[in-house]
Amino acid sequence: MFDLFSGLYFEFPKIAFVIFFYIACETLCKMRLPSIYFPHSAQFIHNSISASKLLFLLKWLGIVMMILALMSPVKDEPYELKPKKGYEIVLILDASESMAQRGFDMLNPGASRFDVVKNIVKDFVQKRQNDNMGLVVFGQYSFIASPLTYDKNILSSLVSQLHEGIAGKYTALYEGLAQGVNLLKHSDSKTKIAILLTDGYSTQGIDKIPLDVALDMAKKEHVKVYPIGIGAPNEYNRAVLSKIAQDTNGTAYGASNASQLKEIYEKIDKQEKSEIKNETFSYKQYYFFYPLFIALISLMLYVYLRNKRGGM
Repeated sequence: MFDLFSGLYFEFPKIAFVIFFYIACETLCKMRLPSIYFPHSAQFIHNSISASKLLFLLKWLGIVMMILALMSPVKDEPYELKPKKGYEIVLILDASESMAQRGFDMLNPGASRFDVVKNIVKDFVQKRQNDNMGLVVFGQYSFIASPLTYDKNILSSLVSQLHEGIAGKYTALYEGLAQGVNLLKHSDSKTKIAILLTDGYSTQGIDKIPLDVALDMAKKEHVKVYPIGIGAPNEYNRAVLSKIAQDTNGTAYGASNASQLKEIYEKIDKQEKSEIKNETFSYKQYYFFYPLFIALISLMLYVYLRNKRGGM
């Protein structure tokens, strides 16, 4: 009940002084009052009716409510517009058969590498609410699992449905990188980021795009790449990941377990935190119709009861 009146104010508070004018007229110029305020209302001040407390209450309630309506009670209702001006990020995930290896998470040794990656990636996605994000999956071939989207729930759902081997058993690392760059190619964002995760070497004869070509594409589109190798240091090509990071102004990381991988994604999240300034607006919610409705009902009752008593 009190929340309804909280923050309520009047657009035209000075109209309240009209009540004093009306009181003065009621007192000093009773004979002229009807012609000023209500046509054909000479009977409003008939002695027998004005003596009625109910009619007196209805008359003044109507007058006061009409003045309140003219004062225009209003409340500012704020709302916040969250602009979509964050970064554009593509997640490039290795889904080759080697990602089925277990033991990457010491707290859950039965989980595969890919299961661990999916959980960490979903958590990362939910933290980046202002960013436009897409998903590329690669193995023997690469494909776009999700175009750029602000809908983090859909993206997380798509990540959950992925499984190791979905793109074949081998590792087309450079093709996956090129596919991720293509996803960002038509973006107008000033900050384009690719997070490339793999647990292996590029398979010769399978990867159709040379590393130099993929890097030229990334540099041309100004895509900053964060390569992440998971597993033992000898399981992935550290030199290649370092070159990718160096040529694209990114940073290369390595994670030998789930805990380290989670820390890497948290570090990237903090390092590439987009500064989003939400805009706050307000619209006016008008409440004049409430006192106006009461005023009309009061005056209608007043007229009805006056006529009824007058007929008697």
